[in-house]
Amino acid sequence: MKICAAYIWLDNEQKPRSKTMVLSEEIKEVEKLPIWNFDGSSTGQASGENSEVLLKPVAIYPDPFRKNNNILVLCECLNPDMTPHKTNTRHIAKEIFDNDIVKKEKPWYGLEQEYVLLYYDFDRPIGWPPNCNFLPQPQKNYYCSLGVENVCGREVVELHLKCCLDAKLTISGINAEVMLGQWEYQIGPVESIDAADQLVISRYLLIRVCEQLKLRVTFEPKPVLGDWNGSGCHTNFSTKSMRENDDGLKIIIDSMEKLKNNHTLHMENYGKDNNLRMTGKHETASYEKFTYGVANRGCSVRIPRETNKNGKGYLEDRRPASNMDPYTVTSLLVKTILL
Repeated sequence: MKICAAYIWLDNEQKPRSKTMVLSEEIKEVEKLPIWNFDGSSTGQASGENSEVLLKPVAIYPDPFRKNNNILVLCECLNPDMTPHKTNTRHIAKEIFDNDIVKKEKPWYGLEQEYVLLYYDFDRPIGWPPNCNFLPQPQKNYYCSLGVENVCGREVVELHLKCCLDAKLTISGINAEVMLGQWEYQIGPVESIDAADQLVISRYLLIRVCEQLKLRVTFEPKPVLGDWNGSGCHTNFSTKSMRENDDGLKIIIDSMEKLKNNHTLHMENYGKDNNLRMTGKHETASYEKFTYGVANRGCSVRIPRETNKNGKGYLEDRRPASNMDPYTVTSLLVKTILL
């Protein structure tokens, strides 16, 4: 029986690419899948004189488009000598997650991916009038709303949700966001590197769904300038000690000093053009200054009210941009707090 395996990797801009291999038999173990290659000179990952970049399979998911026993194959990029390619941020993250201290603490992540849907042939969000002199109504009616006057793109969101479920991703919710044409979905809670892997696959699925429906999706953190919300990827995080220990809240509070001391490093790695989004307005904190607070969505890090009440739980890092590299963000959080 022939099986289609869609090999998926991240290019030099950390955007998903894919190509399909037809296998002569079903393969369920990722270690048994063949290493493949692609033309790196066409993805900004190699020169034409030495163009081959290797694809090493690292995870398998059911293919929600081809169905049956066909699969999606997440891959790392390697050089011809089998060393990690310079664009391979997953390898760096994996080394951090494989640290004994980190493995003992079993870090959990909940990733809130915001995005904006755009018309295929116009550089504007769906639902927005064609003449920019006539903008939508101000932001008040769109968040988690209903009705054709308030919501646009639900068919995309529902199809994407179904694809994520069919691909066996740990998708935990969807909702319309504050700006018209803006949506969010959540991946998690998922442990360690699997959280970043699933976010990459979920982005791939969203782009494929939009391609099918003749729409575009942007993960830019401030796709519309002015008095409109930007897009983030709020990262909920906890360690085993934060979740389970009676002094979990104290552990969370103590971690704030570590995050504060490394704020600049985090901001430099939390997504391109994130400074356009993090202005201190529209439910964001300042790009330059680290702050935290209970139930405060205007802070860099929010401590949920339930966590504060129970004395243990998780924190929400509200700084990552919607276009952030999930491998960099998840591993940097755990490195700063635990290592």
